[in-house]
Amino acid sequence: MVRWRGRRESENVEDRRGQSGGFPFPFPLPRRRSGGRRMRLPLPRSRAGRRGGMGVMGLLVVLGLMLFFGVDPRLILGGGGMPFPGAGRPGAGPGPALPGGSPGPGRAVNPREEALAKYVKVILADTEDVWNAVLPEQGGRSYREPKLVLFTGAVPTACGYGQAAMGPFYCPLDQKIYIDLGFYDDLKTRFGARGDFAQAYVVAHEVGHHVQKLLGIADKVAQAKRRLGPREANRVQVRMELQADCLAGVWANRADRMKGILEKGDIEEGLGAAAAIGDDRIQRRTQGRVVRDAFTHGSSAQRVRWFRRGLEEGRMAACNTFSAARL
Repeated sequence: MVRWRGRRESENVEDRRGQSGGFPFPFPLPRRRSGGRRMRLPLPRSRAGRRGGMGVMGLLVVLGLMLFFGVDPRLILGGGGMPFPGAGRPGAGPGPALPGGSPGPGRAVNPREEALAKYVKVILADTEDVWNAVLPEQGGRSYREPKLVLFTGAVPTACGYGQAAMGPFYCPLDQKIYIDLGFYDDLKTRFGARGDFAQAYVVAHEVGHHVQKLLGIADKVAQAKRRLGPREANRVQVRMELQADCLAGVWANRADRMKGILEKGDIEEGLGAAAAIGDDRIQRRTQGRVVRDAFTHGSSAQRVRWFRRGLEEGRMAACNTFSAARL
């Protein structure tokens, strides 16, 4: 179990749990914004009765309207950043988040969920401490801390409309990380990735995408993908995701050196989480076959390999997936 109790909690948290997340209509759909792809952990979910979610019928209606208007539904289902009306603008969608990550007024408090929210805040604080120390080593760059948004079911973002079914994701346009805490139940029960370090890995992976944004890597990848066909673009995206896995490993290495956070079994939990959400394992579970050309995050073996590399070396230089001959 990660040693986390009694440590600093991040103040860079917006708590939007329990707030209304109704789909922002009416159409027409706005144009795609450059660089707005959500970077996320892929986890198909079915959570009947979750508050704020669109539901199956609502999703079918939306997809039907998208087809009617000539919009490729994969722009949403595949995480493509298409902002909907009002997304990312003040006063759109749910009301303002409460500062400091406090539950909304009148919202029933679930002690188990609140403990998990507190844990996520501590892990986010650990990423802040590590990257505030590590990033200046890269040519004197300073680290700009991201916000983490806790939401229930659905949430508007600057990259488009986020659904819990997408899994946790990072939006480079508003530089925020979005997590529905229900994801962790799925990670444990549906994918067998147990333990609190598996949960920490999820946060560290998304923070890795923020580091890529600060270093200009995310923008270069977005530009390159616009010039490529779908298969080639997916291959570039895989390298980006594997780099985020490696950066999560760097975080774990440095956080343990700074604070001694790891205990026996934690490393295995992190490796198990990386393996559980590999594209091949998810495809085999959800569609019964593996389609490598459709990979966007890497196979289980690849994700484990790059997370382990960052963990063992603790250096950003070890994470250059873009020049690696073997992923």
